[in-house]
Amino acid sequence: MAVAWIGNRETLVERAAEHAARLLESSRCPVFSFDTDIHGTRAAIALAEKVGGAYDHVDGAGLARETEFFTGRGGMTVAPGEARRRADVVAIVGELPSEHHDLVRELARTAPDLSATEARHLFLIGDGKPGASGLPAASKATRLSCDQAGLAATLAALRAAVAGRQVAKSVSNFQRFAKALEIARFPVFLFSGHGADGLALEMLQGLVADLNRKSRASSVHLPASESGWGSSLASAWMTGFPMRCGFARGVPEFDPWRLDVARMLGAGEADLHVRIAASADRLPPRRSGTRLVALVKTATPVGGAAITIAVGVPGIDHDSVAYCARTGTLRAAAATAASEMPSAALALGMIASHLGGVRTPC
Repeated sequence: MAVAWIGNRETLVERAAEHAARLLESSRCPVFSFDTDIHGTRAAIALAEKVGGAYDHVDGAGLARETEFFTGRGGMTVAPGEARRRADVVAIVGELPSEHHDLVRELARTAPDLSATEARHLFLIGDGKPGASGLPAASKATRLSCDQAGLAATLAALRAAVAGRQVAKSVSNFQRFAKALEIARFPVFLFSGHGADGLALEMLQGLVADLNRKSRASSVHLPASESGWGSSLASAWMTGFPMRCGFARGVPEFDPWRLDVARMLGAGEADLHVRIAASADRLPPRRSGTRLVALVKTATPVGGAAITIAVGVPGIDHDSVAYCARTGTLRAAAATAASEMPSAALALGMIASHLGGVRTPC
């Protein structure tokens, strides 16, 4: 099976990597977007540093909201395992990514074993789509909404009502929520930047802080993308900054608006896009003059790409290290269907080797 193409012509991976290096050398504004494991992230950032490029995650918007929340405001969070064992009230804030739905279903079907109560009360905050929270249809969850006013407005009204203040629009089922809080030992709120904007996250943490003045409460951060949050951590230890970082001036710079790769591509600011992901799905529309180097799992060349290199999926085609939200740390994953397809880290290393003077990432 062919694993590399220059345009639509099959070629060796080594030749495709060399050609990609030439494109990077001639580029005036290369950008990288990726969805890969820790090894692939380190290789992509090292290559971006060498060519003065900017980098971001494929699903950068939600991750950027979470990064801004943690770096700009901070909050009270606990690990999912503690919520699983102690939380007698669980409130799901907005929509959650599908990769966290197993945790939500587990919380719905179990009771806290380190709590005096023998039941777990479930609440849904906001007017999300049915099933977007991950709760099974049979679960007896109570929805808290504010007349379709939006998630941030609902959280603001909920916070005011909990504090005993008057609100312009009441929150549906608030009395049931207030009664649950009165007897709760440990209420927990599940949130993600996937379905909550910056204002909603700020309102949520304000509510948690208010509850902690009289009792104990916390929240659980479920990243918009597990691999993306791992990449943010890798970026922080390599450069001192999270993603949406760039090296155009020879040193790492962080700017969540200017170095938003999706925005740069849409505005025509980039002339070369290096895309690293499990598949070629959801490729952003390309403007004339922007060349594409795609490192994805595919059996055919990506349409319109100058270079396509077929790479394996982390944890499936090759062993990987990735972030795990359930444990809050990195974990190793053995390949479940090992193949001979190169990893993204290997392919990126081959490209970098043709640039000369490769620096080993920390």
